[in-house]
Amino acid sequence: MSQSRFNHVFIAQRMSLLRTLERMVNNHSTAEDLLQETYLRVTRALSERAIDHLEPFVFQTARNLALDHLRARRIQSRTMLDDVPLDVVESIAAPVSSAEDAAHAERLLERLNVSLSELSQRQQQIFILSRLHGHSYLEIADKLDVSLSTVQKELKLIMAICVGVAERLNGD
Repeated sequence: MSQSRFNHVFIAQRMSLLRTLERMVNNHSTAEDLLQETYLRVTRALSERAIDHLEPFVFQTARNLALDHLRARRIQSRTMLDDVPLDVVESIAAPVSSAEDAAHAERLLERLNVSLSELSQRQQQIFILSRLHGHSYLEIADKLDVSLSTVQKELKLIMAICVGVAERLNGD
């Protein structure tokens, strides 16, 4: 199967693929990203072997990528909740109700800033992409060209550092 045949199939099925991905991930931007990744993966597969039934292969590749994305999102949400003790989450998320609470929050942010600035460049990128930009673990792994496991381990370490900072501050 040639690349030009795949390009024809991809263009003809693009909207159908995009709608399928949007239904699965419930996000247009993520669906567009997964559609691009589908194109790249199928192109790579075509360079390695012949694919007899191209259209079903393209749809299955897209579905598999969407399922991987959803699985990574589930893992991320579980990891976030499992890594941080509930009392720490509640204390950080609680509304500021007094000057003392505001001062405490300010000290916490200062100490977190110091601790996070000591992370490696890759760890800082992972933290920023995950917590500030809301990227999935899979998106981060692809963007930084590291394994999904590396992203999970680094974020677990970073969250442990954050929890440690909060616990030390609460112990002061």
